[in-house]
Amino acid sequence: MTGAGGQVATSLVNAANVSNIDLVALSRAILDISDSNSVMAAMRAHRPDVVVNAAAYTAVDKAESEPDAARRVNETGAANIANACRLTGVPVIHISTDYVFDGTKTSPYVEEDVAAPLNAYGCSKLAGEVAVADKCPAHIILRTSWVYSPFGHNFVRTMLRLAETRDELSVVDDQVGSPTFAPHLAEAILLIAERGLRDATLDAPWGVYNVAGDGETTWCGLARAVFDQARGSGGPTARVRAISTADYPTPAHRPVNSRLSCDKLERTFGIVLPHWMVGVADCVAQIKGDKHAHAEAKGGK
Repeated sequence: MTGAGGQVATSLVNAANVSNIDLVALSRAILDISDSNSVMAAMRAHRPDVVVNAAAYTAVDKAESEPDAARRVNETGAANIANACRLTGVPVIHISTDYVFDGTKTSPYVEEDVAAPLNAYGCSKLAGEVAVADKCPAHIILRTSWVYSPFGHNFVRTMLRLAETRDELSVVDDQVGSPTFAPHLAEAILLIAERGLRDATLDAPWGVYNVAGDGETTWCGLARAVFDQARGSGGPTARVRAISTADYPTPAHRPVNSRLSCDKLERTFGIVLPHWMVGVADCVAQIKGDKHAHAEAKGGK
């Protein structure tokens, strides 16, 4: 697996440990996926049964000013991994994003909808999808959305951090999506990998799949749910004021509609992720537990 240290990769490591799955996680310091020779060397050294490409350039706004850096990881890196997988006869699972869509559709996006990204990050991820599909026939591309977890940089952790010093937060309420708890996503990836290994032929269900938390909300709704959970456990809370996208301009344009239909995933693999609110409750509880454990450790020194 690439991208060790990220939200999805960390969740994969944790899930693999629970399931006693032998998973090798390679960080950017060990594996430079933009270097094809580095990728091939890693494939020969570890001889994986399946590769999960969880490495990505995810700084959406920063990508507007450095699109080449985003493409180096999200397109060139993805192409290198897929090509190495083809040459070694190994299936690849590639993680992509809802940001490949422009958000103008009024219903949840399905896999067959035309991709039309609004920003440099989305363009680089779509280019990565095309490269993976072109380089390795035995591929599964997973589009996910609004990923959050108890670790790393994400919306849930940012809200809780800001609430420690602010009484009120203004949050966009006219963008809708399906928040995805990274540990839930990781469990789904492992199940898909198992199926891919079992049916590792050209007749296997290769292709593009949406995988996201069940249900939908806005960023404002997600923030309020986070604070509802935090309030019940004595964590930091803040009032949430709903604002429009126009009130909070960013360098990168975001799709208004990021909802993903996961019906194809359910039909093919029998997988349905838990509701996003289940993930929020678990996430907030884990963050509070980590802070409590850290405080106890400091007090015990």
